[in-house]
Amino acid sequence: MVITFMSRPKVALIVGAGDATGGAIAKRFSQEGFTVCVTRRNADKLKDLVSEIKDQGGIVHAFGSDARREEQVISLISEIENEIGPIQIAVYNVGGNVKFPITETTSRVYFKVWEMCSLGGFLMGREVAKKMLNRGEGTILFTGATASIRGSSGFSAFSGGKHALRALAQSMARELSPKGIHVAHIVIDGAIDTEFIKEMFPKAYALKEQDGILNPEHIAENYLMIHNQPRSSWTFELDLRPWIEDW
Repeated sequence: MVITFMSRPKVALIVGAGDATGGAIAKRFSQEGFTVCVTRRNADKLKDLVSEIKDQGGIVHAFGSDARREEQVISLISEIENEIGPIQIAVYNVGGNVKFPITETTSRVYFKVWEMCSLGGFLMGREVAKKMLNRGEGTILFTGATASIRGSSGFSAFSGGKHALRALAQSMARELSPKGIHVAHIVIDGAIDTEFIKEMFPKAYALKEQDGILNPEHIAENYLMIHNQPRSSWTFELDLRPWIEDW
């Protein structure tokens, strides 16, 4: 009697699979044959993304999960690993971009933004690392921003949270890279082609015709590139900005 074991699918986890960057990353990894697991706090907001991936022949699982809640993150990673397959690539793509004068920044705002930018990244990174270390391979990517490397007026909360996420990524990379886990931080420096930018910043959006704002699909290509890098040439930090961006 011959017993055949079906191989488990390779999984890409996108925490914060929004309508722009996160969704584009999910679709790009799906096109590469990954089973994609996408999360947002409200799973109903993932319906369009799920339908699009399925229409393109991809396999996708949607989860409503709050990245700031430890018990939910532990449960999410455990369910994916046990029920779907091993997570080969995990992306933390949660934002938190708010602007307030320092005198009007409440402790509630500051703490909430830190939770979104940094604590959630720590929880995802820790739980995924536990699984990847057992296999000696995997990729963990964190989405940063201009605020990751430069604090600007009015962005005390956002820059504080993004600085913390970058420091987390650096610490994890130094600890995990020698063990086969590729950890990288991507600085997104500039406006992204989204409905929010179109409605709120029409002058910036008008630069789209000159390739003057970031295309989410092009961002996603860089995430895939990092994942595919050979171990002899790993990137830790990559910054992406339009060619006309002032930096």
